[in-house]
Amino acid sequence: MRLLSASRLAAAAVTAATAILTVGQTVSAAPMTGDGRPFLGPLRTVSTVASTVPDNGDVNPYGTALVKKSVGDLRRGNVLVSNFNNAANEQGTGTTLVQVSPKGTTRLFAEIDPRNLPGPCPGGVGLTTALSILPGGWVVVGSLPTADGTSATAQAGCLLVLDNRGEVRETISGHGINGPWDMTAKSHGDETDLFVTNVLNGTVAGGGDIVRRGTVLRITLRTHGHRPPTRIATTKIGSGFAQKTDPAALVIGPTGVGLRDGTLYVADTVDNRITAIPDALTRDDSAGTGRVVTCDQHLNGPLGMAITPKGNILTVNGGDGNIVETTPGGDQVAVRTLDSSGSPPGAGVLFGIAIAENPDRVYFVNNATNTLNLLSRR
Repeated sequence: MRLLSASRLAAAAVTAATAILTVGQTVSAAPMTGDGRPFLGPLRTVSTVASTVPDNGDVNPYGTALVKKSVGDLRRGNVLVSNFNNAANEQGTGTTLVQVSPKGTTRLFAEIDPRNLPGPCPGGVGLTTALSILPGGWVVVGSLPTADGTSATAQAGCLLVLDNRGEVRETISGHGINGPWDMTAKSHGDETDLFVTNVLNGTVAGGGDIVRRGTVLRITLRTHGHRPPTRIATTKIGSGFAQKTDPAALVIGPTGVGLRDGTLYVADTVDNRITAIPDALTRDDSAGTGRVVTCDQHLNGPLGMAITPKGNILTVNGGDGNIVETTPGGDQVAVRTLDSSGSPPGAGVLFGIAIAENPDRVYFVNNATNTLNLLSRR
């Protein structure tokens, strides 16, 4: 097992620790959405699907995206995973995307050459948790690159647009993109809105101090069949989020995002809370950090986020290896332990998560073991 520098995130991500709960524990009888049962209720078994380490040795899996339609080299039901570190475990230098089947078969989807990009990506390539698959199989992944794995060399990066064969066809940079850290997407017709968190606005200059300049951008793309999507608008809809550099975790700032009924939920990692930005699809100004949905209690440095089919919010903790289910009203209704290894247990090993249905299950990456894992009924 290769221990990753991100596995010390717990000490920096939050100021107060929470108790680790056992797998299967439901923490509240508070109101739910839909049929009144937590999504995590029947999900009690954690298993390993496959290693996410490709032939070039990249480690530190960050982003996950479920493939919903077979197109090109993408296969329905598989999970696409981005790697943030290279084989030397230097953060912000990973260049690979791997595709993993539910049965554990792994194949390389893309290995990106920072020296041969079709457009600007300031600093190079270091693939983050920001990962989405658009109609037509266009894959968009964030890059927060470093020269040597340290925050001192971190640069603005970009969004990389790959076709369904894994070839980089376009880069999207500037206009507020500065350390794209996580992302979700909503498509409608020939347009897609990307909601992207950015964590490098003044962060490196802050020298480890908290800088409240993290942003959320809505980037609208228009698709053109076999030609790469084009950016038609960029709107800052969130701002003022806490962010900081950290020698162990590189950078800590707003991470997971999830959209439901026009509201964008944000995992505000440093402040240990979930916030909500209203009218995210239509607003033309910043809502600041939005409305506080919930904070503290079972949250412990929330990172990756996904929205359940019935509208609850799943977040994974950077501080203790737990996954927490929260209603839009702010009730934390269930907790599962996904990883209890290390000291403190589960610290910094979780980032991207992806929900699959029929049957319900949650895919998640584990940075300590460099694997894609599964939370399921069996």
